[in-house]
Amino acid sequence: MSPTPPAHASTIILSFPSPHVLLLTFNRPDALNSVTPDMRKDLERVLDWFEAEDELWVLVLTGNGRIFCSGVDLKDWTASLSPTAGTEKHDQQSIVDNPHGFASLSRRMTAKPIVAAVNGGAYGGGMEVVLNCDLVVADEKAKFALPEVRRGVSALQGGIPRLVDAAGRQRAAEMLLLGRTVSAQEAYDKFHFVTHLIPAAKPSKVLFTALSLAQQIVEQCSPDAVQATKRAMLIGYDIEKAVMSKEADVLFGKASNMGEGLRAFVEKRAPVWRSAKSKL
Repeated sequence: MSPTPPAHASTIILSFPSPHVLLLTFNRPDALNSVTPDMRKDLERVLDWFEAEDELWVLVLTGNGRIFCSGVDLKDWTASLSPTAGTEKHDQQSIVDNPHGFASLSRRMTAKPIVAAVNGGAYGGGMEVVLNCDLVVADEKAKFALPEVRRGVSALQGGIPRLVDAAGRQRAAEMLLLGRTVSAQEAYDKFHFVTHLIPAAKPSKVLFTALSLAQQIVEQCSPDAVQATKRAMLIGYDIEKAVMSKEADVLFGKASNMGEGLRAFVEKRAPVWRSAKSKL
């Protein structure tokens, strides 16, 4: 009998494709699987349950529709920044304050393996989720980007140190400082965060391969040994380095470019940047 997950909305779909494996599907295809505050709360409850459930050993993530995850729902976020929104807490700082990061995943330091099945691509927070996965399967047509600097924000969800670790400082700078979109082939050959590349002619093999990897872990490896090994892998990560809370306080507490970048994106126009008032 499969474990019983906590209640959640239809924006995420849970299934048990094989013993000890949880498949979590982002299910907002019409919004490119962007994440809203309510969706994040559901994800946090489900993922906390997954970590505590002894019978679940591996998590597989995927997205319904033509993209894995496009990041935060910027229209929802931009509306929250307006003077009439009534709160200043629903901004980038509130996301930084969440110990598990974007979608309760990008900074989650779980000892259980996470496998990503990336269809279409991942952007912003969705890319930061990918960077926190242990194995990443992507189709050849997938695209990846951390475009935050082009929106007046920064990738403070844990992705910066993880990309530097995977690609090296200068390669990471190419994505981070230019906000450049890269192909799945580049992600595999050059930036090294995609571990399995699937031919474009066989898109259905993306999820199949991810589930096969999860099944291999379950069937061939001791869950205790796997979790002990992953904990050892995580020791090298500095949580404070990933969060960069001091820099976030300066950037998002005093700068006006964040709101301008997001408004410009929603309004489909070029942003008009202002000089920074504080040094980071």
